[in-house]
Amino acid sequence: MKRARGELKAGVLPELLGYRLRVAQQAVFRDFASQVGELSPGRAGIMLLIEANAGVAQGRLAEAVRLDRSTMVGVVDSLEERGLIGRLRGSARGSDGLWLAPAGRALALRLRRRIERHERRVAARLNDAERAQLLFLLGKLAA
Repeated sequence: MKRARGELKAGVLPELLGYRLRVAQQAVFRDFASQVGELSPGRAGIMLLIEANAGVAQGRLAEAVRLDRSTMVGVVDSLEERGLIGRLRGSARGSDGLWLAPAGRALALRLRRRIERHERRVAARLNDAERAQLLFLLGKLAA
């Protein structure tokens, strides 16, 4: 296979799971940013988790998305400042209960619609069985 002028040899990289996962993640995130856009994939995920788990403790949410608690504080603060979430102060640090504010519920609805279209687009080259298999295999790697 002839390479274009200036194109680098890939070497062993295409055989590495981490490399292939990163390249795929970059493609998916680029599509997400261009089509969903209002929040990053991580913050959109946090919003959707709060929607599905109204009243979830901030510390529990941090565990679920694998963020350290100090990072989660900044994320929650920024979502609260934007009027997207509300919190009820808990008695212990990290025990604040989180809820979507009315603006957050409206955004979550828009996000779910856009994310559904985004998912169809990024999985368009996969049939249903391949998509299910990919999700299963990614779950195994993440375990």
